[in-house]
Amino acid sequence: MARVVHKYGGTSVATADHIKRVARRLEACHANGDQVVAVVSAMGKRTDELYALASEITHHPEPREMDVLLSTGEMVTSTLLSMALHELGLDAVSLTGAQAGIRTTAVYGRARISGIQTERMERELEAGRVVIVAGFQGVSEDFDVTTFGRGGSDTTAVALAAALEADRCEIFTDVAGVYTADPRVCSAARPLREIGYEEMLELATTGARVMHARAVEIGELYDVAIRVASSFDDDAPGTLIHGEMTMEQGNKVRGIAHQDHVAKITVRGVPDRPGIAAHLFEPLADAEVSVDTIVQNASVEKLTDMTFTVAPTDLDDALRVVEAVKTELGAAEVVSEPDLGTVSIVGTGMASAPGFAARMFRTLYDQNINVDMISTSDIRITCVISSERVGDAVRSLHDAFELDRED
Repeated sequence: MARVVHKYGGTSVATADHIKRVARRLEACHANGDQVVAVVSAMGKRTDELYALASEITHHPEPREMDVLLSTGEMVTSTLLSMALHELGLDAVSLTGAQAGIRTTAVYGRARISGIQTERMERELEAGRVVIVAGFQGVSEDFDVTTFGRGGSDTTAVALAAALEADRCEIFTDVAGVYTADPRVCSAARPLREIGYEEMLELATTGARVMHARAVEIGELYDVAIRVASSFDDDAPGTLIHGEMTMEQGNKVRGIAHQDHVAKITVRGVPDRPGIAAHLFEPLADAEVSVDTIVQNASVEKLTDMTFTVAPTDLDDALRVVEAVKTELGAAEVVSEPDLGTVSIVGTGMASAPGFAARMFRTLYDQNINVDMISTSDIRITCVISSERVGDAVRSLHDAFELDRED
């Protein structure tokens, strides 16, 4: 008997018929003798609808109340799926994040899991029930509902798989696995058979939306193998995300990731002295603003420019923070640019072989795409470019690195 955790995204449970289809899949899994836990997202675009509904009431909702509101989407799905399983004659129980024992920090909208008390789920599984857990949510020490941010149901699923010591964690979505690029942008993109945690984490962090970065981090930390597959195509093998990869991959670049929209802030004329970076980025961290690419120009006459990127949704908050510390920093001015994007190439083999950066920059140059900023890691090169050229960059790089070819 195996213990498995499934996760079904919003498109997989978008309608009553979709939910019935998921119920039949869970029924087949249970019939094999497996103990089954299913984590579900809100139906279709329900989360967006709840955001829109809140905006009709107020443009500045209280974060605590917003989390309570958003958590209801997953609760609706979990109860409907439980009903569908009962209709098939299968014993099932739906649980909120709190009922599933998921304890979190008290950061509304961006809570992190602090621990999982599995006793309730263990009892239900031992009783032979299928356990349906509302994803994306938990409760703080004060029992306030918290949510994990976009893609948080992936995090729920992998965390539960780790806590329950599950044999498998399977993420079901509307695509056939992890692709070499977003297939909606690049028609030549193909699904990968497998990918390592590090590569998947870089892809997720730089824009690949098929998996949430925090879920990959948990998978790597607790050695949870994750299979990403389509809930609509039972024959597609999907992609296995795990720690052991084939030695010496044929193609060193494994995938292209992109972000359609990022914003840039430049703090100009900053005195080049110790502690300046801390005085700038500590207040941003305190304001829960996540900073991505950071570039500091070489000092000229002991003055430097510091440039960094943030999500467009964080731009206003970031500007307020930076303007508040501008005088303390001694900066001349603060400027921003909201209409940028990023494109990244990712692959563990890049670190030990030359020429990847040169080929990337030549490809973008040949497409007349200007590079605004560059950021690198051991297995990634990211270029900040105009948002309107992101699609062209993805397609040209996919072709340049021949990612349409099997390894």
